Amino acid sequence: MQIIAAFRYAIAGIVYCVRKERHMKIHITAALLVLAAAWNWRLSRIELAVLIVTIAAVMAVEMINTAIEALVDKVSPEFHPLAKAAKDAAAGAVLVQALAAVGVGYVLFWDKLFK
Repeated sequence: MQIIAAFRYAIAGIVYCVRKERHMKIHITAALLVLAAAWNWRLSRIELAVLIVTIAAVMAVEMINTAIEALVDKVSPEFHPLAKAAKDAAAGAVLVQALAAVGVGYVLFWDKLFK
């Protein structure tokens, strides 16, 4: 029974992020477009696996960023330089992962786009 509860909590977290975070909606839209392109250009199984892991990483880092922001807002409702640093670092992690995803997309799609 505990595993079912754990899955429910995890799904609730995903649903929260999708409903409340504009950037998560952007990531999902981009992911769907990229997966459609992958299907259209018939990426290999390995390429598709790399793409899926990359998409999951971007979304996971976005959810971690959301969790950090929520926790910081709870424990430090007033401005504090360390609270700002935590939120900025979490946002920076999302940016790093998103840029890495662009790099993966470049490697996977370049030849297919510019043949």
